[in-house]
Amino acid sequence: MRKLSRRQKENLKKTKNIAYSNLEEAIKVLKETANAKFVETVELHANLYIDPKYADQQLRTTVTLPHGVGKTINIAVLTNEENVNEAKTAGANIVGSEELIEEISQGNINFDLLIATPDMMPRLAKLGRVLGPKGLMPSPKSGTVTNTLTTTLTEFKKGKFEYKADKTGIVHVSFGKSNFTENQLIENLISLYKSIEQNRPSGVKGKYFKSLFICTSMGPSIQLDLNTFI
Repeated sequence: MRKLSRRQKENLKKTKNIAYSNLEEAIKVLKETANAKFVETVELHANLYIDPKYADQQLRTTVTLPHGVGKTINIAVLTNEENVNEAKTAGANIVGSEELIEEISQGNINFDLLIATPDMMPRLAKLGRVLGPKGLMPSPKSGTVTNTLTTTLTEFKKGKFEYKADKTGIVHVSFGKSNFTENQLIENLISLYKSIEQNRPSGVKGKYFKSLFICTSMGPSIQLDLNTFI
């Protein structure tokens, strides 16, 4: 068994068998345990009473957090020639049509998000096997299939992103970086929680949240009391 470092042991003392009901205290401990030698990502892990194999118990939506997540993303836009200038002016890093489709088919994916106009979607069908596993296939539900390129690009550049529950019903999602202020992390976390709550699948009856944990990339899990946000 791998031995725990002194840093890990000290972090566990602050978090083991404790469920925090005070967000300020939980975030303070979170920042104290973010003591790796780099700026760590901060994450929420929400275990939900859902079974995603049923269509009415799936959670997939988008959210824009007040302070973003501390990450700059490269956005590609697949559209016709008429919209190229608009997409570039709005901040797209890559813009193309047939040539972009060819690049993607060859496995050259140099972007974090792909936005497409509706007229291009039929041509993307053949790339499902390439884009699907990477979570990059545009879809109306995620807001990445659109005719309003300027508005859509502005939103995603400001930090809008998609999240979804995995096949076990758990949402793993970043809500900032360890160098954010405590208030920034608290406001982002509250917004993320509200987004999950407001997008409760129609098929969920009774309790929705099973457990809530926050952590940093290298830090221990910090449990939140389920009544924390009430």
